[in-house]
Amino acid sequence: QKGNFMDKIVLLENENVALYCYPNDGIVHHVIYKFCFGETFRTLLTKGADAFIQYKCTKWLSDDKSNSVLRQEDVEWGQKNWEGRIINNWKHWAVIVPDKVVGKMSMKPIIDRYASLGVEVKLFESSDEALKWLKSLK
Repeated sequence: QKGNFMDKIVLLENENVALYCYPNDGIVHHVIYKFCFGETFRTLLTKGADAFIQYKCTKWLSDDKSNSVLRQEDVEWGQKNWEGRIINNWKHWAVIVPDKVVGKMSMKPIIDRYASLGVEVKLFESSDEALKWLKSLK
């Protein structure tokens, strides 16, 4: 069957982050294992956008459970360099928000921004639940 976990392409994996693509389901999935900023953050988003475009994706899963606060310069970089590359085709965003309250608070304006730009955003506790939701969408 199409859409099982075997359809996963590993784009990046190290002790800080992981990045996967599920081409059959049009999903890019990033996982942040520890505080992610600067070059690590930018590489993650750049490679994610490359795959998003290459595989004609419409869905993104952000597992930011272990991340902390996003630095303002990284947020601004993302808006300038990442957002424009994917926003026209980006329809659904599943987010696992950081455990830390301060991390949750730093994600809120970002979530609100993309919701206001027409991306359907849903929050989850686990990647499994988030993937299930994204895979159920056409």
